[in-house]
Amino acid sequence: MRQFKRGEIIMSSHPYLNAFLGFFKKLGFIKSKLIARECTSVFTRYTGLKKLVYQLIYRLGYPAVDLVVCQTELMKADLLQHNQFIAENKIWVQANPVDIKELRLQAIRPLTKEEKQTSFICAAGRLIAEKGFDVLIKAFEMIHSQNPGLRLFILGEGKQKSALQQLAMSYKLAEHIVFKGHVAFPAPYFKQARLCVVSSIKEGFPNVLLEMMALNQSVVSTLCAGGINAIPYIEKVEINNVAALATAMQNMLNKSVMPNYNPCTAYLRQRSPQVFTHTILNKLAAQN
Repeated sequence: MRQFKRGEIIMSSHPYLNAFLGFFKKLGFIKSKLIARECTSVFTRYTGLKKLVYQLIYRLGYPAVDLVVCQTELMKADLLQHNQFIAENKIWVQANPVDIKELRLQAIRPLTKEEKQTSFICAAGRLIAEKGFDVLIKAFEMIHSQNPGLRLFILGEGKQKSALQQLAMSYKLAEHIVFKGHVAFPAPYFKQARLCVVSSIKEGFPNVLLEMMALNQSVVSTLCAGGINAIPYIEKVEINNVAALATAMQNMLNKSVMPNYNPCTAYLRQRSPQVFTHTILNKLAAQN
């Protein structure tokens, strides 16, 4: 394994790896500048022993990190509240990037003939409680009678799959709610969907929301993370509100769309990987 040298920059995005690198930097084994990007708000997401472990590793490694990048102001506030040993001037808020060009290339991949002929709503993520797919299924049931030919495609795997399938069966919607399992390239589904939905309860920030916006002008999201309320061109609803989600979904389905036009594009260009990288490097340089 090569050694990192003075003058180089290391950037990591996982809390354990961030802390591991910070610890070795504190010991002097790493001379490079270290940027740690927070992928989620671990101190509000976890409790008990798991939270205690995170508190320990953050205290061991994060004091040596040169710059901590948070996705939202809310994430920054949570980080400072639970880690008062981190200097506030070392924390920088930078919105997540999205590569529109790459997503559009991925979206060219073909769906099956049956999928192309199907009118569907699309959602994607791990099948866990935090993603709120049970709320989405209940909301879909509320609008199903107005849209009898519409299906709900859920992309992803997880421990709640069986329970969610049972919920769909209890509403007699097993034929209309399709669990696609793990999908390596979800972009074609996002592009083809009548509507894309993020139903999460709690997120650091859902990157899937940006991916959906890049490919589809009809997007609904819960206010599951800081910063979503300020995003234009999408329908936003409070978390855990089935009726509000159903209403927003139906409103978006009723809304006319302009072919080959996506108003989200200009907004998302501000979140390009190039803007993301240059802004963080400029912030790091300004600290010297």
